[in-house]
Amino acid sequence: MPVVHQTQEVRSLLAPARAAGKQIGLVLTMGALHEGHLSLVRAAKLECDYVVATIFVNPTQFDADDDLERYPRNTTADCAQLEQLGVDLIFAPATQEVYPDGFTTTIDPPAVAARLEGKHRPGHFRGVATVVLKFLHMAPADIAYFGNKDYQQTLVVQHMVRDLNLPIQIRCCPTVRDPDGLALSSRNQILSTSQRTQAQVISHSLNHAQQLVSSGERDAKAIKNAMQKILSTHGISRIDYIAIADSKTLEEVAQVEDATIVLIAAYIGQTRLIDNQLLTLC
Repeated sequence: MPVVHQTQEVRSLLAPARAAGKQIGLVLTMGALHEGHLSLVRAAKLECDYVVATIFVNPTQFDADDDLERYPRNTTADCAQLEQLGVDLIFAPATQEVYPDGFTTTIDPPAVAARLEGKHRPGHFRGVATVVLKFLHMAPADIAYFGNKDYQQTLVVQHMVRDLNLPIQIRCCPTVRDPDGLALSSRNQILSTSQRTQAQVISHSLNHAQQLVSSGERDAKAIKNAMQKILSTHGISRIDYIAIADSKTLEEVAQVEDATIVLIAAYIGQTRLIDNQLLTLC
């Protein structure tokens, strides 16, 4: 299984697959792989003839240098896991390959990026949109796979692909959770044992929102207040947002209806975690 670092190498290795009419799948990661990433690889393997995985910690989507420095990295272990799953090619470029000297071009993200993460992390989605577009060109594929945990990010990519008429399909795959409900995230590796236990409350609050909806509650404010009470009771007081929104536009709603989603971003210690859940009416 080749591990390559240069764009030209990737294109050269992909050329025979493309010439043979093989369907190529692409899984973009920042490394520190967990079962969530691996589920995307498995989805790609089921649907595609040739699968490329990337490992690149993108500096332009971090809004603080210390957050970038704290992000976990273990490329050797990542490559071993990808090889075990039968990935055909790993693309792990250096920062200089993605952002050469004098790089100044960025992508202005679509309107769906302005809310929630976009509001609390200015510039984040500009970095995401730019690096995703670059990788879609550097490693051209037919289908790219993203996880539902980063729900807004997937919407941003889908809108960008549509708006720019890019010849690729975007697949959104289900969130993968630990048995206790915590959504898998590379940032979970940073948590202490006690913080890991506390972090479970995030998914519990989402489940409680669904329980309220199932029991007939439709008032978004009442649901958010109930979630905040659960979080604060367990010592989670630093919350960027709890939003109940239209799942297509992410515009917040006053009443829960069909296609409504609840999204949350909260801190466990210094580690920021996000999660979401589609709300199902009875």
